[in-house]
Amino acid sequence: MPFATIKTFKGALTNEQKQELHRRFADLMVEIEGKGNEEFRKFVILAIEEEEPINLGIGGIRATEDLMKRITGN
Repeated sequence: MPFATIKTFKGALTNEQKQELHRRFADLMVEIEGKGNEEFRKFVILAIEEEEPINLGIGGIRATEDLMKRITGN
């Protein structure tokens, strides 16, 4: 049973983008680990963890609101 976690900044992904990640990850794991067997899909788990930007840094710089807007385009 594959289990993966994707960590991202809170607010970086829309609900639609998260759904697309879940779908594509499941598709990939069915193809690779499940060898194309669609029954394998029900065993694929993906967790998306969202971190507050204040808790993270990029290149040694705390992720400010301005930096997040530049990265995410939001």
